[in-house]
Amino acid sequence: MAIMKQYLNLIFTLSFLFFSHLHCSTTSAQSPAPAPPGPPDIIKILEKANQYTIFIRLLKSTQVSDRLIGELKDADDGKTIFAPTDKAFSNLKSGALNALNDEQRVELVLYHVVPIYIPLNQFQTVSNPMRTQAGDSGDGEFPLNVTTAAGNTVTLMTGLTKTRVAGTIYADGQLAIYRVDRVLEPLQVFASRSSGPAPAPGKSRKAADVAENSKAWSLVLHNLALFAVCVIAFALSL
Repeated sequence: MAIMKQYLNLIFTLSFLFFSHLHCSTTSAQSPAPAPPGPPDIIKILEKANQYTIFIRLLKSTQVSDRLIGELKDADDGKTIFAPTDKAFSNLKSGALNALNDEQRVELVLYHVVPIYIPLNQFQTVSNPMRTQAGDSGDGEFPLNVTTAAGNTVTLMTGLTKTRVAGTIYADGQLAIYRVDRVLEPLQVFASRSSGPAPAPGKSRKAADVAENSKAWSLVLHNLALFAVCVIAFALSL
């Protein structure tokens, strides 16, 4: 009887262990693995830093913020962003920002983005002109040159704008956001706006028409004069 009781206890214990293991395995199989952390939220970072309302609005309206988040997910090179303050935008010429079309606004925002992560103490290793996401860095388009000095002093030059990196807003090894106190004005967007307006095509065409009509009338008058001379000569010959 004692042997039978021990045997039953052993069966009960083994059954309990078996079902406990089965339950744990099922629970583990059903629980999804934690998702990897997503890329940093550029908009939230700037909102928390304050004084970047206009740059945030441009990032959203041009959809560049969504584009950058997608690129941060898919690429390992990271990003470097130069964020102008609201005061920097207020120092632009009156109406300069509102005068830009949609394409130019996208180019302006992307000109403030470098497609690699650059720590503040590594700008001296960058080759000039530094490539931005706005496009070609050639002369007259989107060149951005950088110089460095002691104490991590970084100066940015666009050909129209010269300003220093005024501080670090965020840096995590994948994304760096630096404060700048002037808007980086790309030559491709702003240089053409500083030149005088081209003459209206309608006015040029009108001037050409007037010149052509004057020439035609001169020819008519010349022919009439010749005809009159011929008539007078014929009359005198009678």
